[in-house]
Amino acid sequence: MRGFLNKMRVALAEPVDYFLRLSDDELHLNPIIGHRIRLTFHGNIQCQHCGNATRKSYSQGYCYPCFKRLAQCDLCVVSPERCHFSEGTCREPEWGERFCMQPHVVYLANSSGIKVGITKPEQIPTRWIDQGAVQAIPVVSVDTRQQSGFVEVAFKQHITDRTHWQRMLQADDPHVDMMAERDRLLQELAPDLDRLREQFGMQSIREIRDAETQVLRYPVDRYPTRVVAMNFDKTPTIEAVLLGIKGQYLVFDDGVINLRRYTSYEIEFEDKGHVTDVGESLSLF
Repeated sequence: MRGFLNKMRVALAEPVDYFLRLSDDELHLNPIIGHRIRLTFHGNIQCQHCGNATRKSYSQGYCYPCFKRLAQCDLCVVSPERCHFSEGTCREPEWGERFCMQPHVVYLANSSGIKVGITKPEQIPTRWIDQGAVQAIPVVSVDTRQQSGFVEVAFKQHITDRTHWQRMLQADDPHVDMMAERDRLLQELAPDLDRLREQFGMQSIREIRDAETQVLRYPVDRYPTRVVAMNFDKTPTIEAVLLGIKGQYLVFDDGVINLRRYTSYEIEFEDKGHVTDVGESLSLF
């Protein structure tokens, strides 16, 4: 297989199913865990929006002109509380209507510890899988992305919004009582949520009390002894035994690679076959 890399497609299963996507081709990766694979970056990067060649990828797969022009590359996508749609300064108002002015969910995830995050309802559980969460639960529903940002900011006074990727890739986090964590945080944040309701309307910030905890398991035969990030820009060819997949990371014995970081890179994938003794067969070119 050879083509321009897209974020791995995931499907909820036991364990999670992963699919490598190179341009229009797709490969189910779970069956080749335990195989030696080779990934080769051929030096070409193609903007995922306009299709033009670019020497450097911006914001995970865009050329510089698209990065500067597109609303989906604006800072407020990462920090939604900074949304300026209502001020009339959105780069692409029609895109803002479709993406930002839509219902969002604030959730708790157990990914290198308890963290808060936001996503659109239709991105559940994909968002949780992409973060390598072993547990997750929706907590608050809101009407717009900006409102979800304000709720997330309130939660961040008590818990992080970050995933520590090295820790996430060293082992599965021990399970916790997610419902108890939800109830504790909602009680502590009641005054903050009430202030947001006064600002946006009483029905704009809705607690989700009837949700069950989603438990996720990943196809990992063995976690790496060292969590070292591999980099196509520095090492164009990576050959190693695939030990598992978690989040958007391929896990090898001597390192890991975040495929999402290299969206729009032209990659060639080769399956070298099953390996019996991983310890003697690993190599990195």
